[in-house]
Amino acid sequence: MSQLKVAVIGAGSIAVHRHLPEYAQREDVEIVAVCDILKERAEQVAEEYGAKAYTDYKEAITESGADLVSVCLPNYLHAPVSIFALEQGKHVLCEKPMATSHEEAEQMIAASKQAGKKLMIGHNQRFVASHQKAREIIANGELGRIYNFRTTFGHGGPEGWSVDGADSWFFRKKEAFIGALGDLGVHKADLIRYILGEEFTEVAAMVESSAKKNSDVDDQAVSVLRSESGVIGTLTASWAYKGGEDNSTIIYGEKGNLRLEDDPAYSLIASFTDGTRVNYELGQIQTNDSGGQTSSGVVDHFVESVLNDTEPLINGEEGHKSLSIILAALESNETKKNVTIS
Repeated sequence: MSQLKVAVIGAGSIAVHRHLPEYAQREDVEIVAVCDILKERAEQVAEEYGAKAYTDYKEAITESGADLVSVCLPNYLHAPVSIFALEQGKHVLCEKPMATSHEEAEQMIAASKQAGKKLMIGHNQRFVASHQKAREIIANGELGRIYNFRTTFGHGGPEGWSVDGADSWFFRKKEAFIGALGDLGVHKADLIRYILGEEFTEVAAMVESSAKKNSDVDDQAVSVLRSESGVIGTLTASWAYKGGEDNSTIIYGEKGNLRLEDDPAYSLIASFTDGTRVNYELGQIQTNDSGGQTSSGVVDHFVESVLNDTEPLINGEEGHKSLSIILAALESNETKKNVTIS
């Protein structure tokens, strides 16, 4: 069986705990390059996977013979590195948020189309079983009309996850561009679009930087969203949830409500106005604490989209739509006005 070759650009926590082990689990993929600006880190990680270490991403992409490229870098590098890889004829899996502006996102999409190569954004929440089941229940009309939702993603902050701890790029606006809203909020923006199966048209947001020292990005954000059909709800992102992670979503409809990842035993609880209640045990959502023990589904989906020549579930356009909600929330916080999402 011929193998696809992959170059992983960036050897931080997301690469080490998600991308690399998930590629390594596949017999049809060979990890040929690991790149990091820190030579020692690149060499250490590359050795573990029998790959070649690089400190220059352009060399890693062009000299390794890679078919696939995973971009696991600080946010400000997502667009330039992805575009370079696409221009070199590589399929690209890029971490979220895909870019730091509409212009960058559009350039990435254009590069993908011009090269005829896949571009996928790593929004792993779409692959969670409870989220997929909720989407199915809503699409089937079992909840009737949807009225309201609240979706949250919060934990103690990236210093507990990032390979660089409190010195992480996550806290530097020049490299991260955006804090909790981009790290966690963009996941929930993508998720709520996916579950409801519709787009959002308006956002109002308040953003605060109160929980982290030596940081110049947001660490608290609350947004109010309105969808095209008039569903309204809140999206909360926080790096200040000290008592453990909250990754829950609750959806309120005409015939009942759904509680997702909100109960320690059941990943989805459906309660209906006729008194019936269904508890779904669908496996727990992947957390930073679960390390590489469970697969996110992102790498498998990306590889299979290349092998089968199918469009990835979260292509560039989908990534851009989710990013647009976050960019509008930033604008709303700055202008103190509701912002229309174009």
